[in-house]
Amino acid sequence: MSWSLICESFIVACEAVLPIVVLVVVGYVLKKLGIISDRFQKEGNKFCFKIMISVLLFCNIYAIEDISQIGEYGIFILEVAVAIAILFVLGILVVKLCIKDPKQQGVVHQCLFRSNYAIIGIPLATFIGESLGYSADSPIVGIASLVSAVSIPLFNVFAVISLSMYDKGENGKIDIKKMLKGIITNPLIIGVFSGVLALCIREIFIATGVTWRLKDFVILYKPLTQIGNMATPFALIMLGAGFTFGAVARLKYQIILGTVIRVVLVPAVFLISFNFILKAQFGSATIYFPALIALFSTPVAVSSAPMAVEMGQDGELAGQLVVWTSLASILSLFAIIMIAVTTGVLPIQG
Repeated sequence: MSWSLICESFIVACEAVLPIVVLVVVGYVLKKLGIISDRFQKEGNKFCFKIMISVLLFCNIYAIEDISQIGEYGIFILEVAVAIAILFVLGILVVKLCIKDPKQQGVVHQCLFRSNYAIIGIPLATFIGESLGYSADSPIVGIASLVSAVSIPLFNVFAVISLSMYDKGENGKIDIKKMLKGIITNPLIIGVFSGVLALCIREIFIATGVTWRLKDFVILYKPLTQIGNMATPFALIMLGAGFTFGAVARLKYQIILGTVIRVVLVPAVFLISFNFILKAQFGSATIYFPALIALFSTPVAVSSAPMAVEMGQDGELAGQLVVWTSLASILSLFAIIMIAVTTGVLPIQG
């Protein structure tokens, strides 16, 4: 393995994660300078959760270029959905055994199964493919897009369930009606399924020969994409504004547990499993692996923090987990890419 590839892999990991950390630092500094007030941070989180991130998810779903590939890669996409569901169930067992506070259980739970695929997924898969010499027309990017079509809806539905199922209230029972209402009315869920609906309408247009697309309605589509593009940096700045180093000592057990499982155990178990499964099915896991690395090895979703706050759970812990899983994933992503290249799972092209 060449030294240049080692450097390239480290740069890929840094480029994927360091911008997250920088924006958190910006928010922290602005809060210390008094530019961001407590009230602005609270209202900003609410606006970001209810509007910005939901618009971003809509745009991410609608940006999927060719859903006809779902038929070609249908078995793999189904396996990804099953893997996310298994991870969700395993997460329930972990938090029941390891976390006592009901308002922290859902926060740690979503950290275990919910990665930052919506923001990092496709760019990271593309970076990995390019750094290893794969051509622009390789199926790596298309597969990464298809994974987003199943992972983003599942992550968000499971996140609402997770943040609702542990905090049972005074009667000690899960309020099923409240949970279902939370799923149906959750802005992120609405954003995802609005994107799916728009995608289906687009496919109907394609099938019937209608050439008009939502992107052609520039006065609507351009503002939507601009709002969506604001979501991640704004959420991270608000996260940094609420970050306190004093909470680290108090929450170190929960932070260490969530971080180790998110960036070490989950990638180890699921990437190794998928490697064996895909080799048995297709003879090689190569074209699928960049998307799988992005799905299982990236830090917890940025939107998990404002979502926890808005749903009355431990938003402080959620913010800490975003920061620390992001920092830890710089090293873990580098290690995972190096191991995948060394073992031949991601062979160097050319």
